Amino acid sequence: MILKVCGITNQADATAAVEAGANALGFNFYPRSPRYIAPERAAEIATPADVRRVGVFVNERRERVEDAARVARLGAAQLHGDEGTADYLEGVAVWKGVRVTAEFDLERWEECPAEALLLDGPAGEMYGGSGKSFDWSALAAKKTKKAGQDARPTRIILAGGLDASNVARAIALAHPWGVDACSRIESAPGKKDLKKMLAFLEAAGAALRV
Repeated sequence: MILKVCGITNQADATAAVEAGANALGFNFYPRSPRYIAPERAAEIATPADVRRVGVFVNERRERVEDAARVARLGAAQLHGDEGTADYLEGVAVWKGVRVTAEFDLERWEECPAEALLLDGPAGEMYGGSGKSFDWSALAAKKTKKAGQDARPTRIILAGGLDASNVARAIALAHPWGVDACSRIESAPGKKDLKKMLAFLEAAGAALRV
């Protein structure tokens, strides 16, 4: 199971998140994001070996993703935008970011080779940390059929508008592989509110273990 805190920009927040139970940290490499961090700066933020370092990219060239993955020692590349499977890296797991709107169809992603689908709320032209959620209950009905059995096409990570007040309900409805929080646990873009972050991780960890 994945407990991810995204939008990490400094060592203090990274350390606090890991100590509170996060096993994945997200670094936003989208230059237009208020949480942007350069790969070289992300590389300076120390993390334990068993914590996944995830880079967030938006419509980025594969070559730059590869360079950032090497420099920042990424364990996964979270790709948002119009990237196709030809843009997926070798040797680095891919989490494909998908916005859930009224037209969202989980079956479309049945053959997606990504390690996980990160499902986020609608956010217009924004990418990452919009604080908007979606109808998690819809995921319970959106399953694909394989060999006569209900099966999700790949692992699901929930994102968008999650915090301590709603993450348990989201998990109970959607039964994801993991959850990801960002803007709802911040005091300012790129700076975590430690109380909110710790409360989120505690609530999420308890719900995922049920």
